[in-house]
This record gives sequence, C-alpha cells and structure tokens, in this order.
Amino acid sequence: MKSFAVILKSLFLALLLSANAHALDKVDINTASAEELNRILTNVGPSKAEAIVDHRQANGPFKSAEELALVKGIGLKTVERNRDLIDVGATMAPAKRAAKTAAVKPVERR
Repeated sequence: MKSFAVILKSLFLALLLSANAHALDKVDINTASAEELNRILTNVGPSKAEAIVDHRQANGPFKSAEELALVKGIGLKTVERNRDLIDVGATMAPAKRAAKTAAVKPVERR
C-alpha cells in the first residue's frame, strides 16, 4: 500500500513539473495576439487578453511590464505572477518624435 502511494505521488509530481515546463514560454506584450496572451499568461483570460491588445492599440506599445497594470482588470499581482513570462520587445518611437528629429536643419558652414 505504501509503494502505491509513493508511485502515485511520483506520477503527480512528474505531471506537475511537466506542466510547468510547458508554461515557460515567453510572450512579447507589444506584438502578441489576444490568443497568445490568454494561452501563456497566468490569470489572464480571453477578456483581459483582449483588453491588453485594445490598450496597446489605443496608447502605443508598453515600455515595461509594470505598464500592464494600467489595463483595466489587471493589477500588480497579476504582473508579478507573470513577470518571468512577459517580454517587452523593442518599443518603437512614436511618429511625432521621429518627425521632429528628421526636421532638424544642418548647420551652415562658412
């Protein structure tokens, strides 16, 4: 009877560890679709994933993982639980800043 309990506990532990190994995918919150966010992030369902995408489209790319807390329905605890799964890819400079730097005139030399 004890050996059965040991085998059962071992199988449960192996299953638990293999589930965590599959959950180690990272997701770029600036490029991921709602489906990817829902699949990879913990405590983020379809509606919160869609809210992340909507927030990103309305306000531009996220500069840090902490900015996810600005999305309605997502708090700092959710961000902390998912910190190892979140990747913030290269944030693109807004077009306004790029236009200002391109409009700089060269200095005239004599």
